[in-house]
Amino acid sequence: MNKYVRNVLYGFLAWLIPFVASILFYTREGELTIDIFLLKSIMIVVGSFSAAILLISYFKNINVDYLKEGIIVGLVWFGINIVLDLLILVPMSGMSIMDYFMQIGLRYLAIPAMSIAVGTALENKK
Repeated sequence: MNKYVRNVLYGFLAWLIPFVASILFYTREGELTIDIFLLKSIMIVVGSFSAAILLISYFKNINVDYLKEGIIVGLVWFGINIVLDLLILVPMSGMSIMDYFMQIGLRYLAIPAMSIAVGTALENKK
């Protein structure tokens, strides 16, 4: 699979895995079954672990320009997560765009931070 397809596919999975995990904490009627702050903590952990695993898998097939790849992957995955949330999560939740960015969207900056860190570490290892 070429790296561009893998980049987009992994970016989609970086969004999908926490989204599916979050569904487990809601009733069929859309009521949250746990404390909202516990859910947010769980989502940060699930998102971080899944993104880390996806980054490791992605970088296994990268042999040059690690920092450049880290920047590109981070920005693409960040964009995918924001766009999918705006298309799916925001309408489902009824949140305003401002509330979304203050409560959720800003947290996605962890993705480029992680990918750039991985790229930098691999670049420095050469």
